[in-house]
Amino acid sequence: MAGRRLKRVFLYVQHLLGIGHLARSSRIATALVDDGFDVTVVTGGAPIAGFPGPGLRSVALPPVTSGDEGFSGLVDLQGKPIDDDFRKRRSEMLLQAFRDCRPDIVIIEAFPFGRRQMRFELLPLIEAIEATSPRPMLATSVRDILQERVKPGRNEETVDLINRHFDLVMVHGDPAFATIDRTFPLAEAIRAEVTYTGLVAAPPSPVASERFDVLVSVGGGAAGKSLVSSTIAAARNTGNGWRWCLITGPNLPKDEFDAIAGDATPGLSIFRFREDFASLLAGARLSVSQAGYNTVCDVLRAGCRSLLVPFAAGAETEQTVRALMLEELGLATVLMEKDLTPERLAQAIEQALAGPAPSAHRLDLEGARHSAQILRERFRTWSLK
Repeated sequence: MAGRRLKRVFLYVQHLLGIGHLARSSRIATALVDDGFDVTVVTGGAPIAGFPGPGLRSVALPPVTSGDEGFSGLVDLQGKPIDDDFRKRRSEMLLQAFRDCRPDIVIIEAFPFGRRQMRFELLPLIEAIEATSPRPMLATSVRDILQERVKPGRNEETVDLINRHFDLVMVHGDPAFATIDRTFPLAEAIRAEVTYTGLVAAPPSPVASERFDVLVSVGGGAAGKSLVSSTIAAARNTGNGWRWCLITGPNLPKDEFDAIAGDATPGLSIFRFREDFASLLAGARLSVSQAGYNTVCDVLRAGCRSLLVPFAAGAETEQTVRALMLEELGLATVLMEKDLTPERLAQAIEQALAGPAPSAHRLDLEGARHSAQILRERFRTWSLK
């Protein structure tokens, strides 16, 4: 390696409601650095402590978030809808970051399978990539299970963008669990190479010093308030001596967290965030959570019992599909969000704890490391064309 320039990677990620996209991309970026790449991560959401992670060069665009759980619009951190000047400023900053990086590889997380709201800056970025000589390799980085699109023409638009501009589709899943055609009906029309990296899970964690019977987590905390309130009521009403832990997520507004913490009952510990979450899972009798990609990866890594309450607001389908597939494999039980009440939650927890331990699985959880290996191999081949 002496005297040789490290291959530069430019990774764009936009989280809007939760932190799952940012967490997964950060794990991949860290694995790229460990594999010898020079990585710049561009983020566009609310700042989250600890992300993108140490050892990574990062550029933070003026943050935007989703106006509501239905992803109906983009707003700034004060809740004000963004205007054309805001969009122009972000787009110019993104293009400048691209020019400063001069990457060999560009990775765009989710788009064009998702994040259509960000076309105002991603389409100009793609144009800049096409105009660059030598042109960098362009990859999209997507979950194994996608949000299903119901509006006519959206899937066709996605395929057209991929076939015209992208060299690689990295699907972060194990094909033994889910292939992209499960939730993207036009997968066979994609001409770019589609490769499966495995699930992007965190490394195994030691068991934490604290142990809980029921560990309830709500992802980033911007959604899932009904799970929070149902947990507090269920913990208050069940007199079985369980030790409960509720992690509300870092995105829950402080005044709401303070009100929730003031409502805690003996036996229920409430936290906004725990850096040792994965370790707590390894020591918990039961995990209760939504069915987001990263939380499910953590649960699969820990091997604990799991009760999933998939997020389904705003016609979201991704978490429901994932939860039901895991239940079918004997890796979780499911309580639908529409059926969630304190009473039903307590009943489902009792049944999950009394039921059999989760089935053993051989799903590939090393997706971050494999992503780095795949990019190195594919870039070597691509650059020889």
